[in-house]
Amino acid sequence: MEKLIEILEELNPDVDYENCENLVDGRYLDSLTILSLISEIEDNFGVVIPTVEIIPDNFNSAKKIWALITKLEEE
Repeated sequence: MEKLIEILEELNPDVDYENCENLVDGRYLDSLTILSLISEIEDNFGVVIPTVEIIPDNFNSAKKIWALITKLEEE
């Protein structure tokens, strides 16, 4: 999870990722940032995020993003 927080802070350092629950809904992450985030996640965690998983709910908090990574690592 620490590496994920580091990646998120590189993309937008002005957000409290530990507590923010509305990254997409609050417009902290826009579509271009999410594409960059997906690329970083795939490179750093060795997973491929399927298009069907790229929905706002999966990216609204660091916890949800981490849950998605964990799920994909287990597959």
